[in-house]
Amino acid sequence: MPSSAASFKTLQCERPVHTEESGCHMEDDLTDPREAGFQIKGYTFSEPFHLIVSYDWLILQGPAKPVFEGDPLVLRCQAWQDWPLTQVTFYRDGSALGPPGPNREFSIAVVQEADSGHYHCSGIFQSPGPGSPVTASAVAVTVQELFPAPILRAVPSAEPQAGSPVTLNCQTKLPLQRSSARLLFSFYKDGRIVRSRGLSSEFQIPTASEDHSGSYWCEATTEDNQVWKQSTQLEIRVQGPLASAAPPTSNPASQKSAAPGAAPVEPPGPLPPPPTPSSEDPGFSSPLGMPDPHLYHQMGLLLKHMQDVRVLLGHLVMELRELSGHRKPGTTKATAE
Repeated sequence: MPSSAASFKTLQCERPVHTEESGCHMEDDLTDPREAGFQIKGYTFSEPFHLIVSYDWLILQGPAKPVFEGDPLVLRCQAWQDWPLTQVTFYRDGSALGPPGPNREFSIAVVQEADSGHYHCSGIFQSPGPGSPVTASAVAVTVQELFPAPILRAVPSAEPQAGSPVTLNCQTKLPLQRSSARLLFSFYKDGRIVRSRGLSSEFQIPTASEDHSGSYWCEATTEDNQVWKQSTQLEIRVQGPLASAAPPTSNPASQKSAAPGAAPVEPPGPLPPPPTPSSEDPGFSSPLGMPDPHLYHQMGLLLKHMQDVRVLLGHLVMELRELSGHRKPGTTKATAE
C-alpha cells in the first residue's frame, strides 16, 4: 500500500528457507494458494508488489496485489503521522460513496468489475494539522475478471445419431495468479438441472436418444459461490436411426428358360394393397388419433418383402423341377413318347 513518508515500513519475506545460494524462498506447506510464488530454474520467488511512498498530508491506501472478481476491497484514508481526522468522505470517479463520517476505511465485501475506477478520500484534520479540508490524490483500482463466461461445446457433434455417446464440455479458464483455485460446474436442460455442481467440467450422455434433444447450458461458480457465470444455450438435436433402403429385386426367370417337360410356373401376382386405416382401428392411428405415416411406411416395406419372398419361392420351384428332369431322363423320354 502507499505509505506516508513520515511512517516506517518493514518489508519481510515470510517463511524463509535458506539454501547454499541464499535468497528468500516459500515453504511447501502454504495454506493460501494466493500466497504461492513461482519457480524459475529451481528458485521460488514470491509475487511482486508495488510500494509507493507519498509525501502529503493525506493519502489513500489501496491494495498492493491485483484485485479479481469476488475479492474483498479495503481502502484506507491515511493522515500524516496518524493525526485524527473528521468528516472523512470516500469518492469513486468524483462521486461520493457515502456521507462524511469518522470512519477512515471504506470496504467492499465482494467486488465486481463495475467497482473499478479512480478512488480518493477527503477529510478535516482536528488538532494539530491544517484545520481545513484536505483531499488525497486519486488511486486507480482495476477489478480483473476472474474467469470468462463458459462456452458449452458438444463432442463429437451437437446433432448426434441416436444410440451414440455425446459429451458436453463447459470450457472456461482461471488466470495464472488464481490457477490453484477451483471452479464448480453444473449443467441444465430446458430450464431444469441435469447435473448438480461438481468439479468435472464434462457431462456425458452414454447413449443419446430423442429424449436428450433440447436446449443445454452450463454454469461455472467459485467454491464460495461469490462469482458465477453461465454459458449461452446450445441446441442438441438427436437424429433418428437411419432407415435402410429395400434391397433391389431381380427376376432370374426372365434370364433362364423353363426346364423341358416342366410346366411353366406363373410368378405370384402382387399382394393386395394395405388396408386403409380408419378411426375405428386404433392400430393404424397415433396416440393423437391421426394416421401414423411412419407405420404406413413400415407396413409397405413389409408387404414388399413378402412379395419378393413369393417370387423367390416360385423360382426355387422351377429350378427344382428342372433338376428333377435332369436326374430322370428315362422317365422324361417315356412320358414324351
